Amino acid sequence: MILTKWPMQTRPTRILDGNLIMRKIPLEKIRNIGIIAHIDAGKTTTTERVLYYTGKTYKLGEVHDGTAVMDWMVQEQERGITITAAATTCSWNDYTINIIDTPGHVDFTVEVERSLKVLDGAVVVFCGVGGVEPQSETVWRQADRYNVPRVAFVNKLDRTGSDLSMVIEQIYRRLAANAAAIQIPYGKEADFKGIIDIIERKLFIYKDDLGKDIQEQEVPAELAGEVEKCRTILIEKLAEVDDSIMEDYLHGKEISNDQLKKAIRKTTIACQFVPILCGSAFKNKGVQLLLNAVCDYLPAPVDVAAIKGTNPETGEFEEIKASDSAPFCGLCFKVATDPFVGKINYVRVYSGSLKAGTYAYNTTHREKERVTKIVKMHANRQEIIEEVHTGEIAGVVGLKQTKTGDTLCTKENPILIEAIHFPEPVIQQAIEPKSKDAQEKLGLALHKLEEEDPSFKVTYNQETGQTLIAGMGQLHLEVIIDRILREFNVEAQVGFPQVAYRETISKSVKSVGKFISQSGGRGQYGHVVLEMEPQDTPGAGITFEDKIKSGAIPREYISPVKQGIFGAAKSGVLAGYPVTDVKVVLVDGSYHEVDSSELAFKMAASIGFNDGLRAARSVLLEPIMDVEVIVPEEYMGQVIGDLSSRRAKIVSLAQRNNLRTIRANVPLAEVFNYATALRSLTQGRASYTMEPSFYAEVPSHIAEKIISGLTSTGARK
Repeated sequence: MILTKWPMQTRPTRILDGNLIMRKIPLEKIRNIGIIAHIDAGKTTTTERVLYYTGKTYKLGEVHDGTAVMDWMVQEQERGITITAAATTCSWNDYTINIIDTPGHVDFTVEVERSLKVLDGAVVVFCGVGGVEPQSETVWRQADRYNVPRVAFVNKLDRTGSDLSMVIEQIYRRLAANAAAIQIPYGKEADFKGIIDIIERKLFIYKDDLGKDIQEQEVPAELAGEVEKCRTILIEKLAEVDDSIMEDYLHGKEISNDQLKKAIRKTTIACQFVPILCGSAFKNKGVQLLLNAVCDYLPAPVDVAAIKGTNPETGEFEEIKASDSAPFCGLCFKVATDPFVGKINYVRVYSGSLKAGTYAYNTTHREKERVTKIVKMHANRQEIIEEVHTGEIAGVVGLKQTKTGDTLCTKENPILIEAIHFPEPVIQQAIEPKSKDAQEKLGLALHKLEEEDPSFKVTYNQETGQTLIAGMGQLHLEVIIDRILREFNVEAQVGFPQVAYRETISKSVKSVGKFISQSGGRGQYGHVVLEMEPQDTPGAGITFEDKIKSGAIPREYISPVKQGIFGAAKSGVLAGYPVTDVKVVLVDGSYHEVDSSELAFKMAASIGFNDGLRAARSVLLEPIMDVEVIVPEEYMGQVIGDLSSRRAKIVSLAQRNNLRTIRANVPLAEVFNYATALRSLTQGRASYTMEPSFYAEVPSHIAEKIISGLTSTGARK
């Protein structure tokens, strides 16, 4: 019997010119990871344990107590949920791990989106009881989109009803992942005492409550068969994607531990395999082994594919290789406002290095920006550093024009990295200051919040004179409004939530737009012929194509035509909602040598587009939400009946232990304040999750009410 303890580690530093300077870490020893999961799976608790065992903190923070280091916002501490992605850096066994703890609630999914854009790997946390939940699928698809290698951590195995094999089965079935366990629990539910390593065939028993006294033992004889069975499954899953494992397996050769580890690392980095680990972060079990897996199996910056960008001068694609000797290139993936230093831009450095006091070139806006200070972030705390290197993530202070998604580089070697995709808001509210004095403060607060959060939009309705704020859900807007009132100290009042409807066409048409004005002197003349058709792919938005031949319209007027179309698309002809999913092709037109102008063609395009909407039988679209309700059996009938009254389409019914799950597609307009209704129907015993899924046509009788203004809020009455 060997007694093993994992030492608590701190990252070595040195002092230079009074500033704290991080030691330069080899690229191979850097891990940039995100912690992603469904809400309440235990992401932040896992991150808190990581910080404790790596020596970054000396006290365990708890989400339910509001003492979690990574949940630093007042709103996070009060609600017990993560709202904003928080970054930190720690060290483990000579590896430097940059961690981003992301929210699990769908209203803040933009934080996951922009984090995955810049991360090299991810830890996906699953609840040992809940398994693969709706937001688990969402974050998994986001990781697929950015080709992010990941390891899975099945958490909460100390809970009643937890079942690792059930979660693994759901990972196979719901996520279609090639995955296998490399660990299994020793003991079940309340008797969960340790973890068995399938590769090493070792048992790790936790002897104290803090999880620091760990005893390494041989696997008990009664579990040896189970371990060999799991090891065989692991080898079979690896053989599907690794030729060397396949060859040895078919020839009946013994596969060594080193072979297995090398194969796991290789296939994980290639996104062909997902190793599954287990534990209970709250009970301090399994986190050190998870850290070992992060270092062993997730990639360093040099292991992932080179990031691609376009040269703004030539338009050609170029690759950015991770190297300190290459010219500096980085991506701003997040903007935050700090009460002491002002705006902080979170930057991932892909190549080269950036020093404080120097300049960076913003390729997106073609602006030169001065870097006044560089800081390493630890949630909301900062540590001043002199320089940030390839593969690292840091906060940059002093940038004026740089926004989320902007590329920073050197002016001599400009490159433009593809911007981050952000979803469109689905819900909006009116907000107005209570006094004239508060008007300027409100405008400043909204500008800062819009800069921080790309999924939060602010518009001004000219007809009603109202300022409208739009977001991803009720909770999103609640948090925004709470921050306006408390953080920015603005006295404001808000209206009821409204649905962010859209408008589109139902058939293809040809439309003519003419703008002719003659009021003495030089006139105005613009004439365009447009072909308009619905997009093949929902969510494609408005696209413009120029098919002008023989110079019917001079080239200098094509851009104003496009501007006119996109300007008109901001407000449809039915009820003033934005137009989406329309392909517009400019096929013909005419001009006057004297009277034609950019303004005339812009107006002609706007007229032609609006006439086309009318001719193409424009229809209203509404956001449809993917809702999953978890309800005790005895209340299932009432919940399904209530959903049916809300125009829901039931997608599936399933059993989860002693509970039933109902998956349905429901219009957003019908589920405002659904939490209250569900609580009253089930005596508070049911829970639900909801996320935007797609847009669908509004039924004609409801559309008529919206258009005529009878449903003033756009919400269920």
